[in-house]
Amino acid sequence: MLRRVFRGKFVAGLQRAFQEGQLHFHGEMTLLAQPKTFAAWLRPLFRKDWVVYSKPPFGGPEYVLQYLGRYTHRVAISNHRLVSFVEGKVAFRWRDSAHNNEQKLLTLSLDEFLRRFLLHVLPKGFMRIRNFGFLANRRRATLLPLCFQLLGSAPQTEQDISGSKAPTDLWLCPKCGGPMMVIERLTAAEIQLRSPPALVTEAA
Repeated sequence: MLRRVFRGKFVAGLQRAFQEGQLHFHGEMTLLAQPKTFAAWLRPLFRKDWVVYSKPPFGGPEYVLQYLGRYTHRVAISNHRLVSFVEGKVAFRWRDSAHNNEQKLLTLSLDEFLRRFLLHVLPKGFMRIRNFGFLANRRRATLLPLCFQLLGSAPQTEQDISGSKAPTDLWLCPKCGGPMMVIERLTAAEIQLRSPPALVTEAA
């Protein structure tokens, strides 16, 4: 029932936005600006089974940013969650979201722990963070200038960025106040390799 109601309200919202002139079509989608063509495009949506995933909302934008930030430069599990490695078994802490995020201890065999860990390692050629839509790598070069054109503003070129010699507060040293410059860029894997190894202690 939920998917039918959601589908009806969503399509009705598209119809209302079209009638009020809030939708704009460009490029290959220009034909959808015709009322008959747009109506024919909407019609098959009623014959599809929509899948609605419903859950309580997040605690606000700060919580969403904090939640996503944990996945940008980490893989699977943080070092501080590892408790012990004794007799071929790994013990680590985890949060039970079904019981008010209560912290619990789980012990797995080494093989099973490694199996679960490797499920979170990206295959070769995949990136941890991907851009979609007009920022997707494949079409960014053509769609991004179009976005600036539709917004009535000119894109900022690399020459404009490098032409500004006055350093901003972001690039001033917090200690001496002198200008700072980038001398090397490290990937997340390189940063992890250069970091001192974390100690894993055995449980008493």
